[in-house]
Amino acid sequence: MSPPPSGVNAQLRQLIHYHLDNGFADNALFLAGRLHALEPRNADATHLLALCNLRLGRYKAAYDYSKSKGAQSQHLGCAYVFAQACLGLERHEPGIQALEKARGLWSGRNHWNKHSETSRRHVPDAAACCCILGKLYAAADNNQKAIDNFVAALKINPFMWDAFTGLCDLGAAVRPHNIFKITPDMLASISQSAPNGTSHPAAAAQESSDARNPFVSTPDVDPFNPSSRQGGDVGLNLGGSNLLSRLNGSNPATNGVHQNLETPVANGQGFHDEDIMMGEAGGPVMNEQGPEVQLNQVPLRKTRLNFNATEEPPKLRPITSRSRTKTIPESDQTDIPRPINQNGHKRTVSGHSMQHSHVSNTQAVDPTAAPPRRSVRILNSVTTGFRTGSSRMANASSRDRDSETKDRRELRKVRATGTKGKTSTTSTVGRVVSGNRNPHFDVSDSTKPQSRPTSAAAFNGPPPRMAPPADTAREQDALNWLLGLLLKIGSGYRHLSKYDAKKALEAFASLSTPQRETPWILAQIGRAHYEQEQYWDAEEVFKKIREKAPSYLEHMEVYSNTLWQLKKEVPLGHLAHTLMDQDRLSPQAWCALGNAKSLDRQHDDAIQCFSRASQLDPHFAYAFTLQGHEHVSNEEFDKAMVAFRGAISADIRHYNGWYGLGSVYERMGKFDVAEKHYREAARINPNNAMILVRIGVMLDRMKKTEPALMQFEAALKVDSLSKMARFRKAQVLLKLNAPDMSVQECLILKDIAPEDPNVHFLLGRCYKKLHDRANAIRHLTIAMNLDPKSHGIIKEVLESIDQDEDGGWTSEEDQ
Repeated sequence: MSPPPSGVNAQLRQLIHYHLDNGFADNALFLAGRLHALEPRNADATHLLALCNLRLGRYKAAYDYSKSKGAQSQHLGCAYVFAQACLGLERHEPGIQALEKARGLWSGRNHWNKHSETSRRHVPDAAACCCILGKLYAAADNNQKAIDNFVAALKINPFMWDAFTGLCDLGAAVRPHNIFKITPDMLASISQSAPNGTSHPAAAAQESSDARNPFVSTPDVDPFNPSSRQGGDVGLNLGGSNLLSRLNGSNPATNGVHQNLETPVANGQGFHDEDIMMGEAGGPVMNEQGPEVQLNQVPLRKTRLNFNATEEPPKLRPITSRSRTKTIPESDQTDIPRPINQNGHKRTVSGHSMQHSHVSNTQAVDPTAAPPRRSVRILNSVTTGFRTGSSRMANASSRDRDSETKDRRELRKVRATGTKGKTSTTSTVGRVVSGNRNPHFDVSDSTKPQSRPTSAAAFNGPPPRMAPPADTAREQDALNWLLGLLLKIGSGYRHLSKYDAKKALEAFASLSTPQRETPWILAQIGRAHYEQEQYWDAEEVFKKIREKAPSYLEHMEVYSNTLWQLKKEVPLGHLAHTLMDQDRLSPQAWCALGNAKSLDRQHDDAIQCFSRASQLDPHFAYAFTLQGHEHVSNEEFDKAMVAFRGAISADIRHYNGWYGLGSVYERMGKFDVAEKHYREAARINPNNAMILVRIGVMLDRMKKTEPALMQFEAALKVDSLSKMARFRKAQVLLKLNAPDMSVQECLILKDIAPEDPNVHFLLGRCYKKLHDRANAIRHLTIAMNLDPKSHGIIKEVLESIDQDEDGGWTSEEDQ
């Protein structure tokens, strides 16, 4: 089989990115295998092969392919894919080392505002690398390093949402107002992307994607006379954005190099420094091209001029920028009949009218003249800059060769003036442009005559240069709006990560209705209601999610827990079966099924469901917690402790796991150990009144009555409607011989829960302590009617109604 042509590798790269962008990862992987076979040592080919495996979720294959060049920092793309594969495989240390070694390749790179429909950056920038490093450090339990990298990512790109949520999940002190704001670097970027700049995403999106594709040569694209123009393109005017406008000086050169050069390199590849796969030295890896091609050494494409059928095309020598011009031999010259135009002027071989050098450059165009041909426009763009020099050469030629005709001199003037008109201070032309080259003209000298205007609009002078503030202001307004939106959402998420559900609900309520009604925001609102024990409100929110987005799975375990708390067996069973039909491999579905089994008192089946959920996702902490509660119901305390510790291992800030461990130690009678675990849960979630109540109960059982009273008061500050906190406070006040204060708390409780037998029983004891015999008998009787099972204990208190001492029965239930 013959060796492949030089353009095969570039075409394969283009096809791989095409399939990746269109979601055909399998096709991209197949083609990446072909490319890797052609270039087994090329780091770019290795990166694409590893990237395709990563997109398909094949972490081990991505790890193996990218290890050789990624772990040794030979290629930034390989190092990044290697780090992502390490994160998926939970091999955190190698991924961290690979990105840290490659820091020199990505440090300082910022691709913000450089992505659009027609522009891609196939290697990461510093923000992306810092974000992945933060995730790796967080998974490796190095929280400080993780926080540092997340902060670095947000400083570069405040739209890095993963970094923000990572900070919140780690419990860092986050100030959203200092994160979601426009930075000076962003302002500089959008200023450079203004209309006079070159990298505005919206402008790039209006360009033809085929014409800008760096992997495909497009010889049919004519930058002088495009077939279709955008609304803002004025064609050949000085203010236009096409190639001829830049040749005429509308876009000044920067550092000697013109902006927006459309000159392709060999094989049609035009690599930009930000587009290429960064290799070991930070440059492009293009093995199929051989030596690197310099911009000013690219071979020319021949110009094809339009002639009548009866004309023979002249054999013109291309004009170059060399310092010397060879003499054209007589054998190369051809006499060509020159048609006379209808306005009386003779035309040269190029088709433009012959005029004398003394004609003013402001002379109006003859309205009866035929429209200029395309070849006229092409050659005029070349000859505009050196008409003065060509006139001097024509005079010298007439003295030396009197026998030559005027037409022969005109033809020679077109051929030979490319370099003879060049001076030490003015560069006339870089090379002849056949549709793909941008000559380096310098037309800053205002005294140079102009042979003809480039278009009708030029008679009125070039249009004034538009200052960028208009587009800059518009883009700045868009950024302010987006950052304001992220600020509101981020504030709500930050409050929810701190378990401040009330402030979180206020932040989410400030969003517009379309944003607030999205599934993700509704799920956060449902979580906030659940944390506040507002189960009815949480149920309504999750119902709305199921109606709007039935396929949404995130936080459905919270919905199933809500239905379990409300004891709604039928809706819970329906939710479980719906989620199982939807995705049997999701931990949320197995948690919902486990909750349904638990509500049906099938604890063993529920344990199996929660165990399956933890197997599907070892980082799903809620599955371990629910499994632990089921073991407690079966009085399997050892297994329950293992489950709760698994929840803490999956998420160190999962306060439910700490609370579960405290409940196990409490059931075992280890009140001091239980208090420590409850306090850890309260440190993570200081806004949960129930946790504070459990701490107070542990202190009360350890005979620390006054500290227990302080805990119950703290719980009431968090939630003034907490029945358990007020009930425990009334009990402790009665123990501290303050029955009158206890009666006040009980009366408030009676209004909140008028049918709770515990409240009436405690109120009867308080009235007995105050020697209010009538009220004591009345409330004790109500308690007996509400809870017939406690008839014996209440009867003992009634029989000792006239005594100072009574039974010490109190309810230990948490409801």
